[in-house]
Amino acid sequence: MIKIQRALISVSDKSGVVDFARLLLAQNIEILSTGGTAKLLRESGLRVTEVGDYTGFPEMLDGRVKTLHPKIHGGILGRRDLPDHVAQMKAHGIAPIDLVVVNLYPFRETVARPGVSVAEAIENIDIGGPTMVRAAAKNYASVAVVTDPADYSSIVAEIAERGGVSDTARFRLACKAFSHTAEYDGAISNYLTALDDAGNSSEFPARLNLQFDRLQSLRYGENPHQQAAFYRDLKPAPGTLANYQQLQGKELSYNNIADADAAWECAKSFSRTACVIIKHANPCGVALADQPLEAYRSAFATDTTSAFGGIIAFNREVDSATADAVSKQFLEVLIAPSYSTEALALLKQKTNVRVLRVELALSHHRWDMKRVGGGLLVQSPDSALLEGRDLKIVSKAQPSAAQLDDMIFAFRVAKFVKSNAIVFCAGGRTLGIGAGQMSRVDSTRLAAMKAQQAGLNLVGCVAASDAFFPFRDGLDVIAQAGAKAVIQPGGSVRDDEVIAAADEHGMVMALTGVRHFRH
Repeated sequence: MIKIQRALISVSDKSGVVDFARLLLAQNIEILSTGGTAKLLRESGLRVTEVGDYTGFPEMLDGRVKTLHPKIHGGILGRRDLPDHVAQMKAHGIAPIDLVVVNLYPFRETVARPGVSVAEAIENIDIGGPTMVRAAAKNYASVAVVTDPADYSSIVAEIAERGGVSDTARFRLACKAFSHTAEYDGAISNYLTALDDAGNSSEFPARLNLQFDRLQSLRYGENPHQQAAFYRDLKPAPGTLANYQQLQGKELSYNNIADADAAWECAKSFSRTACVIIKHANPCGVALADQPLEAYRSAFATDTTSAFGGIIAFNREVDSATADAVSKQFLEVLIAPSYSTEALALLKQKTNVRVLRVELALSHHRWDMKRVGGGLLVQSPDSALLEGRDLKIVSKAQPSAAQLDDMIFAFRVAKFVKSNAIVFCAGGRTLGIGAGQMSRVDSTRLAAMKAQQAGLNLVGCVAASDAFFPFRDGLDVIAQAGAKAVIQPGGSVRDDEVIAAADEHGMVMALTGVRHFRH
């Protein structure tokens, strides 16, 4: 335990700092401070010593030099357990600094502003702050370093109780501090290496630095012989799965999380009440309706066999009737933005079911990433959501309003089906889904077979394909199954042949110009 007698406070984020400093002073701790922080504390009636007065060296160069001084860094880095360090500090009039409270210039926030110049970005690169943070973190055996205002209350409580900060807490704070500066330097590197010689910024930096927090360690990965953990973005986008709150059930597994993400991303893409059932990262049933229970029944009917042990997501509150229905099937995870009190009471009877609550927001992370041998594939997310006005009708037959709605629905579902993907639907519900086949015509046959096995009639339905038809054979199978409209991206060298086949069958054909490969 190191007794806290002197603190240095220099923060960009000033939330809570006045109350924190007041509590430190109440413990008879001397406070050193700089610039705007010192001004704020002094205006709040608190007793502080300006760093320039303490070092005898004025702040200069527009504030670029103020803490880079031996009396500051010697006070932070000097080891109290080494007599030689103690003697040198005494000889040079360097007093120990026991607590360093620093957070850094808002570089990430600055470069996120539209139209920010490179010069503005450079001016928001902190030098003295990271130097003090790293120095204090290196000497955590003697110094406590605080970079996050969320830690103020626990630090004050520990000082009030013990007069200092425990070894365990100092080590934890040091780890957090090094992570803080690593994230900061990574953001600077990402910004600067994305610039070309003319100062224009690329979407992808030449050196990519990534930072994630471990949310939980998992029992195992995809298979029991693999180890795994779940990491979260430092600031995950609202409405993404990493923001989940688990209300009940067993611990989530690696596969649960992967499948739950697929279910939730699909469900939240619809504005109307939707139910999505996922198995092995593929939708096995999706439906829209006026009420969640109706949507669930239609989604479940698409493929009752595959729904066994699946993941179910709703984009509306789950009521008691819906909870009662889903609890009658074997499911692994249930996801929704909210649940009624009665629904939660019913679900508690299924103690193993993992019930998750996730905020409903149509937002995406910045990048999708996929690990490959020795490298990483990075792309922007597939966030395209087409509407009727985006379609190009290329057939002689024109779609009815109902067909248009179903084509949009089917194509949106196809976006979440592994390629090659074919989706049959009618009335805002899926009828048959063909996923992950090596040829598109085989996916088409599979989708028709699944509908037949489920006892669902495809006559008059619509079909969606996630990519173009390379030949007319897939379209012929769709027509033979009974579909009267098809939506696809187009772009094949045989588009004319495929369109002619649609006209031959008297089908509506819409082109999107957008492909939804999902590997």
